[in-house]
Amino acid sequence: MAESAESTNNEVLLELEDLHMSFGKVSALEGVSLKVKKGEIHSVIGPNGAGKTVMMNCINGLYHPQKGTIRFKGQTINPLRPHERSKMGIARTFQKVEVFGGMTVLDNIRLGRHNHYRSGILSGALYLGKTAREEIDHRAFIEEQIIDLLEIEHIRHKPVGMLPYGLQKRVELGRALALEPDLLILDEPLAGLNLEEVEDMARFILDVNEEKRWKVTCLLVEHDMGVVMDLSDRIFVLNFGRMIMDGTPKEVQSNPDVIKAYLGEEDLYATRR
Repeated sequence: MAESAESTNNEVLLELEDLHMSFGKVSALEGVSLKVKKGEIHSVIGPNGAGKTVMMNCINGLYHPQKGTIRFKGQTINPLRPHERSKMGIARTFQKVEVFGGMTVLDNIRLGRHNHYRSGILSGALYLGKTAREEIDHRAFIEEQIIDLLEIEHIRHKPVGMLPYGLQKRVELGRALALEPDLLILDEPLAGLNLEEVEDMARFILDVNEEKRWKVTCLLVEHDMGVVMDLSDRIFVLNFGRMIMDGTPKEVQSNPDVIKAYLGEEDLYATRR
């Protein structure tokens, strides 16, 4: 995709500078630096244990690095907690689906709108006019934008726990989109999906990145190299907590260090077919 559509926008939305993160004597990140420009799909790849999820956890505030700086929209966010970062416009899906199985699809997605509610406690408790109008507006946004985008109209009133895994992944993505984020962190969104579901999810990611209504910058962690090469503007490669390189898909495919550490000759061939 993106080599031809590589962003001409030089505005840096997210910047990591010299991040270090250790667990006891195990070093998960060693001097990691990254710049994600607004409007990009910037992928992060690397072998299992390379530090990818640790890096995502540092960005959204689940972990706090021992050293280094994280900036979002030009502001240092190291001290901020996860909910404070979400209010700034950072949303995330997880490698293992995190949904409320006993709640409906609609209610799960509605939870992602919490940062946008402006009604007070009293108004909410009594469900007064302002709260009712706000509820109608939020529901309209969810049903007309998110549910339509993800093609889940037929299951919107079903409990999420009764749905197949691939549809649960869509619901989790919908909840993240309900935040209307500037940065969407996608941690292995294709894991456990069949071929048809992978194609659908890849299309949804492209839509939220490219459509005028959304224009969301995406930070994608993924093992499916075919999808990564097709979707990404840039690819950041980690190995044992250290950056190997950060470049275009074409540059990554031809880098011997990346091939040796991660891609391998067979995977490299598969991404070029």
